Amino acid sequence: MRQLVLPLSLLLIGAAPVEPRWERIFDGRSLAGWTPKITGQAAGEDALGMFVVHGGAIRVSHANYRKFAGEFGHLFWKTPLKAYRLRLDYRFFGQSLTGIADWQASNSGVMIDAQAPTTMARDQQFPVSLEVQLLGSPRPTPEPTGNLCTPGTTVVFAGKRDLRHCILSSGPILPNGHWVRAEVEVPPDGRITHRIDGKVVLTYSAPQLDAADADAKPLIEAAGGALALRGGYIALQSEGHPVEFRNIEVQRLD
Repeated sequence: MRQLVLPLSLLLIGAAPVEPRWERIFDGRSLAGWTPKITGQAAGEDALGMFVVHGGAIRVSHANYRKFAGEFGHLFWKTPLKAYRLRLDYRFFGQSLTGIADWQASNSGVMIDAQAPTTMARDQQFPVSLEVQLLGSPRPTPEPTGNLCTPGTTVVFAGKRDLRHCILSSGPILPNGHWVRAEVEVPPDGRITHRIDGKVVLTYSAPQLDAADADAKPLIEAAGGALALRGGYIALQSEGHPVEFRNIEVQRLD
């Protein structure tokens, strides 16, 4: 019996596309590949251990600080990204540090499309970025988790450019103390999606640098006046309430 040999191109017709692999960017044992930037310190400095590894998670706290005095912190992954999916688990625990403002209670976040830590001013509080805001409960004003905040940036939301600093999601209000899965998708078309425990809670698009923001102005000048935000760094945030992050993975889409 003669065997029918088909060209490889025909064999591949109808085959399912190969899904990009997920890359674990935190090894569960060390902060290799991560750089801290804390307000009032140079990039790479973390004298009081704001960011440590504990029980297979990145623990973010001000445990060695007597009170909060403006020391906002961010821990940056080493590689800038353009189009990707990010997923991780987070958990608030313990008590907020003395000296925080009410809005900092049960408050953290993941910065995406962020400027490089080495380009931040020494006393800069937040990197120019898009913040996937993560909130817990209790806090003085109950709010959902999975929101968007825009330090030095703006986005298009509900069909128009929205200049609000924070845009609330349709996500749940969740109590502190248990693990929550957060995901963000940043596809090549610039339509960004937040998910909490697998459910879409916020969508927006066309992120730009804010020409009116003092921290964004040097970045705009370095970009020759261009405002479009097309990628950047991922950073985990410290705002005064203890939080842990684990199972941090990236799927590249470009």
